[in-house]
Amino acid sequence: MSQDMNVLVLGSGGREHALAWKIAQSSLLSNLWIAPGNAGTAGVGTNVNLNPEEFKAVRKFVLDHKVNLVVVGPEGPLVAGIVDFFKADKALAGIPVIGPDAHAARLEGSKSFAKAFMARHGIPTARYQAFSADQTDQAIGFLNTLKPPYVLKADGLAAGKGVVILESRDEAERELREMLQDAKFGEASRTVVIEEFLKGIECSVFILTDGDSYRILPEAKDYKRIGEGDTGPNTGGMGAVSPVPFCTPEFMDKVETQVIIPTMKGLRAEGIRYMGFIFFGLIRVGQDPYVIEYNCRMGDPETEVVIPRIKSDLLHLLDSTANGTLSECDLEVDDRVAATVMLVSGGYPGEYEKGKKISGLADVDERSMVFHAGTRQAGDQVVTAGGRVLAVTSLGSDAHDALLASYFNVQRIQYSGKNFRKDIGADLEVIGKKGR
Repeated sequence: MSQDMNVLVLGSGGREHALAWKIAQSSLLSNLWIAPGNAGTAGVGTNVNLNPEEFKAVRKFVLDHKVNLVVVGPEGPLVAGIVDFFKADKALAGIPVIGPDAHAARLEGSKSFAKAFMARHGIPTARYQAFSADQTDQAIGFLNTLKPPYVLKADGLAAGKGVVILESRDEAERELREMLQDAKFGEASRTVVIEEFLKGIECSVFILTDGDSYRILPEAKDYKRIGEGDTGPNTGGMGAVSPVPFCTPEFMDKVETQVIIPTMKGLRAEGIRYMGFIFFGLIRVGQDPYVIEYNCRMGDPETEVVIPRIKSDLLHLLDSTANGTLSECDLEVDDRVAATVMLVSGGYPGEYEKGKKISGLADVDERSMVFHAGTRQAGDQVVTAGGRVLAVTSLGSDAHDALLASYFNVQRIQYSGKNFRKDIGADLEVIGKKGR
């Protein structure tokens, strides 16, 4: 086991603040840098003014500061090939990066690649077809074989906004033409996946894997839409709860045998040695899990409820992942419930203003922790710097206690245009049961 580790976390959101917060608690840690980080990460490590997708600048920093481990938070650098960049460079090749290479990251970077992978390996998912712009007529033909609502997905990365669900057949055709022919999502919608709508309830399951063995992390449920009752446009996530009451041991056994194990076997069969996090976006239909999507990193804001429930040393787990010894590690999970409520900027997910002064952070009581998502330091003042601004997370003996604490402390934080959902966890009333 490595000692005195120098760790670089890439990213600037709530996920990266939660990861850095947990890594900072490790006895193995010597130095922790976050690039570019935010006003919150500056409290647990040292922020570095680096763009995670400028690999040459990352290379220089890693070598200059003798970094032993790189943890990639967002999907962008992974899809762009940061792991391949390290492996191809003699000076960097021995420095592990927690995350998959570009080929494996296509599980997130290309919806059509992911769906075809699931089909090849018998992983349960919705019926689908993928179409490019010169196949618009065939795409409309496939649309006509489906019943509403209609699910359209931009093939590539679209910052969480490339999935559209429409009730009207005419609206679906209009949206399809905009995506394919008018490049509504740019390069991301050069190809569009159309799939049947699955009716059920969603959850997020995560694993950490060294390519051979894996550990299943606490599951979570996030809330994507801006408005109460799951109304309005999709966002990057308005809150999350962990554990999820309908993720019973029986259901999780099915997730492992029908989804996780076939995914791992499929990756190995295709010669892909996957190291890092895999996020399974699932929907429970009846009693069975279906995969909606893969992500090649942790979710946000799910990380803000998953990481606080992990009692084990996260850096030890990550170092073991890098060394291929994850099978020797136990994962200890807090059986309390974690709930996070996201504070966002007024106007989000549409246009919003930045630079609003945030007050009350020092008034948050000991029941809650605040993970910064879109903030920056301006002199001695913390100001807003993104659509999603802060995640207020609390642990409680049940969901009611956790949510009560989070909502109490949400009220203590103020900035102009503050918005949040008031119904996080309200659909999971039975979540009062202790976690798995």
